[in-house]
Amino acid sequence: MNFVAPLNTIQLLSEAEKENLYSKLIDQINKDFNFANEAIDFPQSTSPDELKVQLHEKVYRLIQYKYTELLNLLYIIDVPEDTVKQLDGSDTVELSEQIAFLILKREWMKVWFRNRY
Repeated sequence: MNFVAPLNTIQLLSEAEKENLYSKLIDQINKDFNFANEAIDFPQSTSPDELKVQLHEKVYRLIQYKYTELLNLLYIIDVPEDTVKQLDGSDTVELSEQIAFLILKREWMKVWFRNRY
């Protein structure tokens, strides 16, 4: 089975749950955020909806107050820089939602491949 990139956060999280990899996705997010010195600790009991909202809020705060740290986080997670540059930054709420999705997508890719190979 080949990796198919999800089109949105809801599709991504439901795919992670369907493949029983949701807890590994949470672990990967926690690991990379902590590695970037951006303390975050999603418990395994975090629902997909809570994860989506809390991640969005964290990215929003990083954009507002710690932009350099956000760039470092994106580098550590390995979100492609050109993809981020293509986003429209005129609405910070929308931008943070899009960046949160890019983070989730990259983390999901890592978990999916590690599980398959």
